[in-house]
Amino acid sequence: MNTSITDIETTEDTTKIIAADALPISDSGENPNNQRCGLIAIVGKPNVGKSTLLNALVGQKISITSRKAQTTRHRITGMLTRESSQFVLVDTPGFQTLHANALNKSLNKTVQGAVADVDLIVFVVEAGSFTPADARVLALAGKHIPIVLVANKLDNVHRRETLAPWLQTMQQEHAFAELIPMSAKNPKDVDRLLGICEKFLPEQAWWYSADELTDRSEKFLASELVREKLFRLTGDELPYTSTVVIDKFEEEAPQKKNHKRLLRIAATIIVERDSHKAMVIGDKGERIKRIGMETRVELERLADAKVFLELWVKVRSGWADDEARVRSFGYE
Repeated sequence: MNTSITDIETTEDTTKIIAADALPISDSGENPNNQRCGLIAIVGKPNVGKSTLLNALVGQKISITSRKAQTTRHRITGMLTRESSQFVLVDTPGFQTLHANALNKSLNKTVQGAVADVDLIVFVVEAGSFTPADARVLALAGKHIPIVLVANKLDNVHRRETLAPWLQTMQQEHAFAELIPMSAKNPKDVDRLLGICEKFLPEQAWWYSADELTDRSEKFLASELVREKLFRLTGDELPYTSTVVIDKFEEEAPQKKNHKRLLRIAATIIVERDSHKAMVIGDKGERIKRIGMETRVELERLADAKVFLELWVKVRSGWADDEARVRSFGYE
């Protein structure tokens, strides 16, 4: 397969989320409208911008982001349908090579499962950088699956003249189908990447209806948004092993005519130490109030609903090393 280098220039457009556990819309094998549809896995080490890229490609926030490594912990599928093509995009956790606890083993298993049977792998690295951790992720990919190298965060490269020799080195590292320097914050770059990925979609009927954006539920989105705000508002103070469990998620008739829906949600933030609990709560409860407020505001916008949110904090020492507890908290 010929390798080419594509120079390009992510979008933060927001539309209403439509979440459903969808089934393929046709099992007959017929493709009367010359449709294309395929599965694309987005992989890379932690913190290279995979979730930001997924959100930009779909045009809707469906995967949370933060500066903390391992923010994404689940296989999250986003769908984009344009014209006759449907992109089924899978965001994966960053492949973890430093810690071997039960949580990270579960996350790595998710990554390995995601790359096993896809039509295309989008391998994300930071532009100008290729570390041993990147190499270990690349080694997971099957040799029969085409790989597009996305050199992300191009806006952080101050000396662009250094990029061409680095790209030539990457060509020697692996027979990539395409090498694409880009920024997931530049809409033109994102559109160009979609055009390149479209060439690898098989000709077959769409798996989902055209208006679906993700296979994840609003309940899942609520837990993820709490965790995102938790990580963003605690920075590096709080260990990445903290997690969130939804205790109640109920939809009621709206109390006011101008509210289309009403959601009542109760969630528990799980931490490993009493000191972490105090950190999450903050002075006079100010931090947990802010976590709740920012979560509620964003969830109301994404779900188009009035949201009442209760947050609690509990200590569960050593949960990330306990395989049974890791599974009970929703990890595979």
